[in-house]
Amino acid sequence: MSRVEVVAPVNRAGEIDPRALDASKEHVRRLVEGSGTSFYWGMRLLPPAKREAMFAVYAFCREVDDIADGDMSSEAKRRALDDWREEIEALYRGHPTRPTSIALLGPVSSFDLPKAEFHLMIDGMAMDADEAAGPPAMAELERYCRAVAGTVGLLSMSVFGQRGHDLDRGGLALAEALQLTNILRDLHEDAERGRLYLPKELLLQYGIRDGESRNVVRHPEIKGVCRALASRASKAFQLADRLLAKGDRKKLRPALIMMHIYRRVLDKLIARDWRDVETRVRLSKLERLSIALRYAWF
Repeated sequence: MSRVEVVAPVNRAGEIDPRALDASKEHVRRLVEGSGTSFYWGMRLLPPAKREAMFAVYAFCREVDDIADGDMSSEAKRRALDDWREEIEALYRGHPTRPTSIALLGPVSSFDLPKAEFHLMIDGMAMDADEAAGPPAMAELERYCRAVAGTVGLLSMSVFGQRGHDLDRGGLALAEALQLTNILRDLHEDAERGRLYLPKELLLQYGIRDGESRNVVRHPEIKGVCRALASRASKAFQLADRLLAKGDRKKLRPALIMMHIYRRVLDKLIARDWRDVETRVRLSKLERLSIALRYAWF
């Protein structure tokens, strides 16, 4: 991959403007810390430059996700996402204008972050921009997971300095496992927004033909669908564990922490067997801290 030459923001004297950079870094730090994301537990362990890079990547993902999940019309959401596409192009020309893209300026150059992954993330958010999303085909779900989660996986692996065929496969497998776990955890919340991510093939296999999201998640056979998708997520976790073991475990600590936090969530979902989809499975702060501490030192 060729290194991207990025020109930092400059002031009228033609010098790098430290205030713009400092303000952008503070912006993304506050966004991450205020989000309550489990990713924060792993990002805290990174050296400063990598931590700042991951904060900026997460902030970008959060901002485009907020567009897709917001209250605007579908048309307005798509315009806002198109604005972000233009901003990514400006970023790679060295002239970003938004705090988050300014925070990405250094990381894009230092860690060779692939531009295509940012655009693919926006593509995934565009899939969510519709007022309501019916059940996707399995192939469509796979494309969605690659867009909204696989992008984060590969951008993260770039920051960690852990790229390569097997490591990329491991990062993508972990990303799919995390996204499927999110889908299984958030069934009720997504259904209330008119969204359904369970694949058509599994719904039909278990005799669920009503595509209305609220009816689907209350169907008596929903357990079978969720068990099947949970099995796929478990296999993805296993593949990720095997492939990421080929990398530098110290550099991969944040990914390993996320893997074990989400594995615990999946285990809890499987144990509950989707008897109460309206109550979201959560890990306590102590549980997450325990996992973070366990995998921070080995």
